[in-house]
Amino acid sequence: MSEICEMKYPELKDDSIVSKMRVPVGKKVKLKKDFDPGYKLDLNKEESKARLQEGVETLAKLQDVLYAHNKFGVLCIFQAMDAAGKDGTIKHVMSGVNPQGCQVFSFKAPSSEELDHDYLWRCFKSLPERGRIGIFNRSYYEEVLVAKVHPEILNRQQLPEWAVDKSVFKRRYDEINNFEKYLVQNGIIVLKFFLNVSKDEQKKRFLERIDRKEKNWKFSVNDVNERAHWGDYMKAYEECFERTSTEWAPWYVIPANHKPTTRVAVAHILCETLRSLKLEYPNVSDEQREQLLVAKAMLENES
Repeated sequence: MSEICEMKYPELKDDSIVSKMRVPVGKKVKLKKDFDPGYKLDLNKEESKARLQEGVETLAKLQDVLYAHNKFGVLCIFQAMDAAGKDGTIKHVMSGVNPQGCQVFSFKAPSSEELDHDYLWRCFKSLPERGRIGIFNRSYYEEVLVAKVHPEILNRQQLPEWAVDKSVFKRRYDEINNFEKYLVQNGIIVLKFFLNVSKDEQKKRFLERIDRKEKNWKFSVNDVNERAHWGDYMKAYEECFERTSTEWAPWYVIPANHKPTTRVAVAHILCETLRSLKLEYPNVSDEQREQLLVAKAMLENES
């Protein structure tokens, strides 16, 4: 039995959402063939709204127990092409969670300080504490995605010459897998979501951002420039999933053309993961219970 199996990493019920969207370990992935970005759950508008609300309320209750239990943390990583809906998904799914128990970090191009450290450093120092849900809007996976599509990025990372060879990305896959195994072995559960939007749907959303004045701030001309590399990005994602979807840190490819489906699916997987941990509120000893009764009597007897 493997070391990870002995850890009893939480196994989710193999329901339709989990089985359809989880990337199999060690299997070749073809996004166009294996994962339909236009897939919709069999729910109408009102049913989708009710299902999401149910998920939000359930997540709030589970997060409260996670916070009190204080032995696990949960790290949710969101990766996607531009306009896939990461911000909206995070906003809606986490809308009911106590702000004290949730931390969100958005990782953009590294600063000069961050470039003076290894590529995991800025994410490592932003990991969730025990009892909390941490959310990475983009992450260290940019280092095997954007850096792979634009290898000139490596030249700005101040690496020694021998570290930038043809094996650099293979090493990074291994480093990331080992890093995530380390996290899970220390009680930080890792969930990874790729919001899978189609190129046509991205175009539609870009045009909406241009046409609607209140959304202009979301748009950058560079977003259009990156569309020219769509095929390269898809290949980079496919290899990333093949190399880094593991038993201890699975990838989920979430269909993103239909926003209600995206949000319901993410909420469902997050709730099922927390349920699988079998969390409980801390037990109170007999001695502590006696102290509670004494405190209660004192309060009730106040003049």
